[in-house]
Formats: sequence, C-alpha cells, structure tokens
Amino acid sequence: MISRVKYPVWSATSWLIALALMTPIAVMFFSGIAANSDTFLHLWRTVLPDYVLNTVLLAVYVVVLVILFGVPSAALISLTNLKTRGVLRWLLLLPLAMPAYVIAYLYTDLFDYAGPIQRYLRALFSWQSPADYWFFDLRTLTGAAVMIALVLFPYVYMLTRTAFEYQDQQLVKAARSLGLSSRQCFFKVTLPLARPAIAISASFVLMETLADFATVQYFAVNTLTTAIYDTWLEYGELSTANALASILMVMVLLTVAAEYRARAHQRHQSKNKQTSKVRISLTTRQHIIGGIYCWFLVIAGFLLPFILLVDMAVQYFEQTSLAGLWHAGLNSLEVSIYVATVATLIAVLLGLYRRLSGVKNCAIPLQISGFGYAVPGTVLAMAMLATFGPLDHWLNDVAKWLEVPMPGLLLSGSLFAIIFALVTRFAAIANGTIASGLTKIPKSLDQAPASLGVSKWQSILTVHLPLLKSSIMVAWLLVFVEAMKELPAVLVLRPFNFDTLSTQVYQMISDERLEQGAIGALFIVLFGLLPIIVLNKKE
Repeated sequence: MISRVKYPVWSATSWLIALALMTPIAVMFFSGIAANSDTFLHLWRTVLPDYVLNTVLLAVYVVVLVILFGVPSAALISLTNLKTRGVLRWLLLLPLAMPAYVIAYLYTDLFDYAGPIQRYLRALFSWQSPADYWFFDLRTLTGAAVMIALVLFPYVYMLTRTAFEYQDQQLVKAARSLGLSSRQCFFKVTLPLARPAIAISASFVLMETLADFATVQYFAVNTLTTAIYDTWLEYGELSTANALASILMVMVLLTVAAEYRARAHQRHQSKNKQTSKVRISLTTRQHIIGGIYCWFLVIAGFLLPFILLVDMAVQYFEQTSLAGLWHAGLNSLEVSIYVATVATLIAVLLGLYRRLSGVKNCAIPLQISGFGYAVPGTVLAMAMLATFGPLDHWLNDVAKWLEVPMPGLLLSGSLFAIIFALVTRFAAIANGTIASGLTKIPKSLDQAPASLGVSKWQSILTVHLPLLKSSIMVAWLLVFVEAMKELPAVLVLRPFNFDTLSTQVYQMISDERLEQGAIGALFIVLFGLLPIIVLNKKE
C-alpha cells in the first residue's frame, strides 16, 4: 500500500483538487445566504412561491413519466421474449442523444395551430377557427414535463434493465415454487428488488430536470432555473441570483439525501449477469402491445425528431450560415476537449489514489469531486461568477497599484470559467466510469509488481493504466458529449462573441428559426450518439 509519508504530494494534490472544485459552490452558497436585497424580498413576496411550486411540480411530473416509460420497457426487454427486443435493447437508449429543447421546438412546430397536424385536421373537417375544435397545448408545464421525460427515460430504462438482468434468479425460482404466477412474481419479487436501481436513476433524472433551462423557458414555464437567469441578466443582481441558486441547490441535495437514505443497505443483485434465466412468454396480444409501447418511445423520443431535423437541414441548407456554424462547432470542440481531458485526468488521479493509498479517508476526495453533478448548470455559473468575479477585481486593483496593464476579466470572462464549471459538473461521470474500471482489476495486481522490484509509479504506468484504457476512453467520451450539449452554464459564462453549437441552436430556437440551426442541432445529436454506440459495442 502507498503510505502517507512516502507520497505526501499525491495526497495533498488529491485533496486540493477536490476542495478547489467545491470552493465556488461554497462561495456561492454563503453569498446567497448573506444576500438581503430588496429584489429578493420583492421576488419572495410576489412570484417566487409560484416559481418554487412550478419547479416541484415539473420534477414530480418528469420523475413519474420516466418511471412509466423506463420500467415497463426495461421489463419487456430483459424479462420477456418480446420480438425485436434485440434491436430495441439499444434503440431505447437513443433519446439520450436528443436535447430536450430541440424536441420541444420540433413538436411545438408539428402540433401548433399553424403546424401541419392542425392544418390537416382543419382541411379534413372544414374547421375555420380554434373555436370549432379542441386541441392540446404543448406550451404548458405538463408539455415541458413530457418533452423532458422523452429524452431522460433511458436513464431509468438502462439502470433498471441492468438490475433485472443481474438479479439473483434463486429468489425468483423460490417465489415461483411457492405458487406465484409470472405477474405476481414480477410485482412482489422482481420489481421490489430493482427499487434501488429505479431510485438511483430517478435521482439522475431529477437532477437533470432541475438543471433544465432552455425547455422551460421556451414553454414560458417559470421555474427557479429561469428565475436565476433572469435575475442575473435583467436585474443585474448577482447576490439575489446566488440566493435563488442556493434555494435550488438545497432542494436538490435534500431530495438526493432522502433518496440515498431510503435505499441505504439495499443490495439485491448478483455480481454476475444471469444468462440462464427463463423469459416470460408473451401472448400474441401482449407482443403487439409491448412492441407498440417500446417502438412508440423510440419513435417519439428520437426517430421522429431526428427525421424532422434532417428534413429541416436539407430544406434550409442554403439559408444556413455555414461560417457561423463552423466557428461555433470549433468552439464547442475546444471547450469539450479541454473539459473531457481535465475531468478524466482528475478521475484517474483520484481513483488510483483511492485504490492504492492506505491513507484513512482516502475516498473522500473522489466523493467531494463528484458533488458538482448534483448542481444545475445555472447554479454553477452563479458559483463561478461569485468566486472569480471578486478575484478578477482584486487582480485588476493589484495591477493598477503596480502600474502595469490590467488583465481584465481574466478568470470570470474567459474560457477558464466555462471549463472550470463544466469540469465541476461532469467530474462525477468520469469518476464513476474510472471507479467501475478499477473494480475489474484484481487486487493482486496492486502488489505483484512490487514483488518483482517494480516501483509503484512504474506499475501504475505499465499495469493499471493499460488495463484502464477502455474505461478512460469511455469516461473521456461521456464527458466530451455532456460538455458538448451543456447550455445553461455556457450561456451565462461565455465571453463576448463566443458561441457554441448549443448556444447557437438555443438562440435560433428562441427566435423561432431552428430551421437555420438544424445542421448545428444535428451535430449535437450525432456527437451524443457516440457514447451510445461505444457502450453498445462494449456490451
């Protein structure tokens, strides 16, 4: 084992990195607590209760919908003999690549009063005005929840499917031997055993929902996320925005803590995948209903929006600013490469420190560094401004006192703030991937090189890192794609005249001109497909 005395630099570096990633969040939180502005009091007395209520309702609606979408589809794929389940197994993951705000625009354009669906219905039934018929309105809180759920349900599907496939089949066989039918066995044994996986995936969805900004703003649904953005940009009240961000962060942490406490000590899965289990035989009617259900999720969550995007890109290709798209794409690549590389390096450093160090509490830096995933992007942006803004002013004051050129907004007004924020937010993804890879390396390999006279650093370079190569690639790719899709943090922190694909597409959507940004949206989706393809190939 590595000792504290022999490797103090590694230990100190790990703790410093973890604390550095946490510092902006702590600064923002205490800044929010200290805020006592008239703007905050005015918001509290007028619209803030409605914003909080909308936020809670949106979170509840989305979580309920993703469970209704994800759990049945996972059961059909992993427990039954549903036809085409081999294809549906990975097709059901594709909606993860589609940004919610993109499908929100596409479906609004499709089902709006001036859209093709209502135009066709009016022509078919000779309706003259909206007073002649009823049609649902997507631009509501419920509509926003459906749009978000369509792209986030694969979280629940993926983890629940894995839970079903790794369950101890002896428990299921015991239940069947006691006379339970397949239906009774599912609801009384299989589903309760998968509860931890459902709870974990639902918490992921909850965090992504609370972090959503573009979808709710496009649908004019006022939540805490939109309130933070508007308070900062419209009122210029950083302290008030920090206070609102602190409220949102506390809501997320309380929910995650309650979920973790509720599922504590619940472990009902085998370490190995159960390949010999007997699948439930479906009737012809069940095959049809189950197939329609799963294919509807695939079509509604990915295939139809993707086809609409391709159609828009082809029709409006000549009106698209390819120069602007090229610059935005290069900016997205630059930011995503930096973020993915830094986050993966941190994950490897902290993961190996936890694995190889004999120091007490060596797992804490890894845990602290992953905390940022629970913090919405808008909140992280406020944290960066609250931390680096005063530092920039201090640096400029020092430069002025020394009579040297002032550096300007060196930290808060450059790519540094964006990269720092995204590394803080997505470090947990890289941490989890690397930690999972390390669990597959036998413990005996930690000590074997030393018995051959190989130093610990040489063993890391020649044994651990080669074995982690696949996990490092997946971690880098996952963080790269998430950084490519990130919108709220980049929207707040970007320097002047700096656009990424996500901010450019968002601006087009805000101006009702997605047709001219369809190619950029397609690039975001195609990049989002990369980890799905890689993970499916690995599986």
